[in-house]
Amino acid sequence: MKVQRDRLHQYQKRIKLITDRETEVARECLRQGNKSKALLALRRKRYQKSLLTKTDQQLAQLEALTSDVEFALVQKDVLFGLQQGTSVLKEIHKEMGGLEKVEMILGESEEAREYQKEINDMLGGKMSNQDEDEVEDELEAMEREVSGVKLPSAPNGNLAEQQQLDLPDAPTETPAQKAKRRREARAREAAEPVAA
Repeated sequence: MKVQRDRLHQYQKRIKLITDRETEVARECLRQGNKSKALLALRRKRYQKSLLTKTDQQLAQLEALTSDVEFALVQKDVLFGLQQGTSVLKEIHKEMGGLEKVEMILGESEEAREYQKEINDMLGGKMSNQDEDEVEDELEAMEREVSGVKLPSAPNGNLAEQQQLDLPDAPTETPAQKAKRRREARAREAAEPVAA
């Protein structure tokens, strides 16, 4: 169609040259006093102009058709892109396994979180006071070890004699008193509101 359009443009240029030449022929004939030849040249010019008008109309139709075809090609490309995108989405959905698989995975994740919460609850809140005391004793021993405080060596004689030799004035805390102090501290911690 573009070739046809270019041919019509060339044809219009030729018609324009012919009409210009016919005008010159008509003037020349009038100068020579040949009125009938001048009239014939102007008639041919008029005919060429009518062909030029028809050519303009055909050219306008061809331009409109060319635009329609170009737009149809763009629509075809858009449609092809939509088809490609749809097929890619279908492949992705196929790989994901559908809604059921997504719901199953989300359900499994929720179950895993609940299981982990149960384990945390068991380890954090279900221990006996004696277990808590032993854990805190172990923590204190580690803290002293990390800070460089040496632990006293085990007594190798009578415990009562050893206590009198070490520090007679220092108050000693019995294991029962230590356990009671820790329980009270845990109770206070549990009763304090948690800061957000």
